[in-house]
Amino acid sequence: MSEMKRIPRGVDPHEPRSARVFDYLLGGKDNYPVDRALAHRILAVAPETRSLAWFSRNFLLHAVRTAAASGVRQFIDLGSGIPTSPNVHEVAHETHPAARVVYVDNDPVVFVHCNALMGGHPGVSALHADVRHPDALLQRLESESGIDFTEPVAITLVGVLHYVMDDEHPAELVAAYRDAMAPGSYLAISHGADISHPEIIDRTSADARNSSAQVRYRSREEVASFLDGFENTGPGVVPLQQWLDDDLPETRLVLFGAVGRKK
Repeated sequence: MSEMKRIPRGVDPHEPRSARVFDYLLGGKDNYPVDRALAHRILAVAPETRSLAWFSRNFLLHAVRTAAASGVRQFIDLGSGIPTSPNVHEVAHETHPAARVVYVDNDPVVFVHCNALMGGHPGVSALHADVRHPDALLQRLESESGIDFTEPVAITLVGVLHYVMDDEHPAELVAAYRDAMAPGSYLAISHGADISHPEIIDRTSADARNSSAQVRYRSREEVASFLDGFENTGPGVVPLQQWLDDDLPETRLVLFGAVGRKK
């Protein structure tokens, strides 16, 4: 089947999507020429970005393990992206085989793949929804996915908030999720850092302008503000490499990582 014929309904194959660009950087095949073109323009100025994609994935799984080790049995992966193994449910089930896991993304391609791959796993579900609308999403998480917000939950927003522009009020939407979470819940964030090399910022800003892959790079202080109401764990708001291993190389594209526990 040709690449164009397998495009799900509602997908614009001429606009890059962050989930598909990330899939390509991880070596996946669920992407289109426009996504690969953007990825290659990024790689041209920062060839280590493929490594950074793996750092981001490992940070996500580290956060899941941390929450699971503390007893959390409910996991919500917001902006989950195209499934890559090991995934959140696989890691969570290592500690809690009955853990409930929900994958949420607004990309139809992601939803199709999540539905196809997760249907046979009890307690694992996928929602086609936008994280920018927390009130509606929180209701669906309860009514459709069985999330109990009176119990601790782990919410991951890995590589998501830098796609939320200032006029979409990222701090307010994070606060809406925080207010729904029980004490002892975890929030994990990774975010494009304004200390990235200027050439990277300029290239990605120009190439993705007015698309869903447009990025707003933010400062350490801005990212830290998203964790208001949470206790910082680990090294704090630092580049992802510092969450994983002291020997990992620096990258010109910098992603801050942070994990907080609700007080």
